[in-house]
Amino acid sequence: FSLGSDPSLAFPDWAFKAESSPGSRQIQLWHFILELLQKEEFRHVIAWQQGEYGEFVIKDPDEVARLWGRRKCKPQMNYDKLSRALRYYYNKRILYKTKGKRFTYTFNFSKLIIANYLRSSGRTGTLLTTEPSLQPPLGILLLLLLLFLFS
Repeated sequence: FSLGSDPSLAFPDWAFKAESSPGSRQIQLWHFILELLQKEEFRHVIAWQQGEYGEFVIKDPDEVARLWGRRKCKPQMNYDKLSRALRYYYNKRILYKTKGKRFTYTFNFSKLIIANYLRSSGRTGTLLTTEPSLQPPLGILLLLLLLFLFS
């Protein structure tokens, strides 16, 4: 696990992808956002909300969009385009807009854990099965349980 800026928040190591070369199309926006949130140098543009698990605020939307555009080699990137990409995650239940708070979003880490576990294991079926060889590691199940209990 890696610790976020708030020591009470722990995130699975898979959530932090090693930085790709500029222009790499492999990184997803949510990975990029987690990268920014982990780096002290970007706290003036994006930061975790204190006391709210998984919630973050984009303090400078234009700068976050510019950084994302630079990373993807898309100089025409702006916040309208970036927010459209963020809305894509609503349907996938990876990210939610925090109601009543401008530029504030919340990660659904339990959904990310499930999605990434299935992707990394090559499985697309259910997490719980009677076949022992198809069961996820106990650590994944415990983490899901903790996220469920404390979210």
